[in-house]
Amino acid sequence: MFKQEKREGVISIIKYEGPNNVFAWKHPIEDFNTGSQLIVHESQEAVFYKDGKALDLFGSGRYTLETNNIPIIRESFKLPSNAETMFHAEVYFVNLTTQMGIKWGTDSKVRLFDPASGLHIEIGACGSFNLRVTNSRKFLVKVVGTTQGFTQNEVQNGDAVGFTTGAFKSLIMNKVKSNLARIIKEQNINILEVDEHLDELSVAMRDSINENLEDYGMIMPEFFITVIQTPDDDPNFRRLKQQFADKTLKVREEEVRQAEAEAAQKRKIVEAQTAAQLKMVGAQGDAEALKIKAQAEAEAYKMQAFAEAAEMQAKGYTYQQETARQVGLEAMQNGITGNGTGGGSGIGDLAGLGVTLGAMGGVMNMTREAMNPIMEGSTQVGAGFGAVVSGQVNDGWICPNCGARGLTSRFCPDCGTPQPVKDNGWTCPSCGTSGIKSKFCPDCGTKKPEE
Repeated sequence: MFKQEKREGVISIIKYEGPNNVFAWKHPIEDFNTGSQLIVHESQEAVFYKDGKALDLFGSGRYTLETNNIPIIRESFKLPSNAETMFHAEVYFVNLTTQMGIKWGTDSKVRLFDPASGLHIEIGACGSFNLRVTNSRKFLVKVVGTTQGFTQNEVQNGDAVGFTTGAFKSLIMNKVKSNLARIIKEQNINILEVDEHLDELSVAMRDSINENLEDYGMIMPEFFITVIQTPDDDPNFRRLKQQFADKTLKVREEEVRQAEAEAAQKRKIVEAQTAAQLKMVGAQGDAEALKIKAQAEAEAYKMQAFAEAAEMQAKGYTYQQETARQVGLEAMQNGITGNGTGGGSGIGDLAGLGVTLGAMGGVMNMTREAMNPIMEGSTQVGAGFGAVVSGQVNDGWICPNCGARGLTSRFCPDCGTPQPVKDNGWTCPSCGTSGIKSKFCPDCGTKKPEE
């Protein structure tokens, strides 16, 4: 574990090159002389002791033990300058490397209360940690003392599952048992899902342990909880798992029902939107069809009106003259009779006819000039029937051929002309107006149907 060279019975070279699982090692030789060589490796520190008191501390490097570089030893031993003198001292080598994979495990169960279920269960835990010396003097004074050294086995000092005795067993067990259950409760960690939180639990354990390790000149860089041992045979734990499974299934079923309801609602919205769009398209199609039909009818009526106007123009008479002619024919066919006696009744009919024609002119927005020919035609028709009015022919019919009056037979006895058939007019097929005598319906403008 160490190398030494002797010169006249005194060690001249001091160093340590042993295994790495050693935290501190005491050099077995305690008599040195000035001029001896001290070799400290990069991951080490060397501390000289005299009478149980830590004196000089040497970092990595090669040192010659002389009075000018060991001031505390020189003062303690009163060494003369430039003299090769033997002195008695103890030398400890401290390993500053991080000791890896030191196992730990709880020696008894940790009682845990689960607030969600109200059940008490007992759990265990195990894992490993890493350890390193940060203050050599403090570590030697508080941990090593007067022993020959301190190894990793003295920290663990147990079997493969965990340590049962050891320097830091009580410290680690106390921190784990007092903080593990508290952190699980405070952070509302489900014990059935605890494996998902091993990292945060490990960090919390490490920070809590390091608060005490600092007093010993050591630090725990990493602390690992690798396994949380659950009591699978405990009836309370089985009930807890069943409760959690039932809750999970119910939540899942509710999520499925909610998803189905949302899907059904979306489907109804889409169906309603589709139906509304179809109705809109249908309404637009109906409106367009009605529009096309109206345009076609208007165009047909316009073309027919143009044709009739062209026909009247070709025959040499105007619309006013045609209207007057139709009024005259109607008067001749139906007769112009009054309700009173004397010649005033026929004149009253003619006056009523004029009033009717005047009303027609107002509806058709005719000007006075346009209505004059109609009124003149009406006057001529009235003059033709003057004899009838003055003759007081109130009964029978008038022969349209020879002019015989007061006829009651079916044929004229003078010329054999049959009695004219009275025209009751026609009924409009569009608006239902009856008794129409003109070629077009006065209410809607529909043309008289062909017989």
